[in-house]
Amino acid sequence: MKDANKPKGKMSSYAFFVATCREEHKKKHPGTSVNFSEFSKKCSERWKTMSSKEKSKFEDLAKTDKARYDREMKDYVPPKGAKGKKKKDPNAPKRPPSAFFVFCSDHRPKIKADNPGISIGDIAKKLGEMWSTQSAKDKAPYEAKAAKFKEKYEKVIGTLKTLYIICWHFGIKFTCNI
Repeated sequence: MKDANKPKGKMSSYAFFVATCREEHKKKHPGTSVNFSEFSKKCSERWKTMSSKEKSKFEDLAKTDKARYDREMKDYVPPKGAKGKKKKDPNAPKRPPSAFFVFCSDHRPKIKADNPGISIGDIAKKLGEMWSTQSAKDKAPYEAKAAKFKEKYEKVIGTLKTLYIICWHFGIKFTCNI
């Protein structure tokens, strides 16, 4: 359950920009419903073409809002008994990779070697483009590998769940969170 007294989250400069665009759209087209997908694309395109001087107004708003948020969070006391996100056990098995991630692990070293100094984001874009151009036949070996990883993972998880139940039954603390 959400805490009504928790301070509202801080907004990014882009979020302030989108809110402004929304207000402009409401004034120009009152009572018209907005196609969220189209509206988001248009806002994104507009944001990308803006100069840093134009963006500075929104960045100032974001800085002010961050200061407000930090100030409010300093005074905020969460209600008793409220629990945060469950911590992940470092000993728990990792989830199996998807076919795309298996593909990425095979092709990432070659992309890095061919393009020294390439950013992580650009590597990801390149891998995404490569994956989307692959035929179903070319994707099949990666999907098969991913299926094997998933099968192995499910077997391990099944064993851990069984262990957990046995430990719980005998009152033994089981330390692997799954």
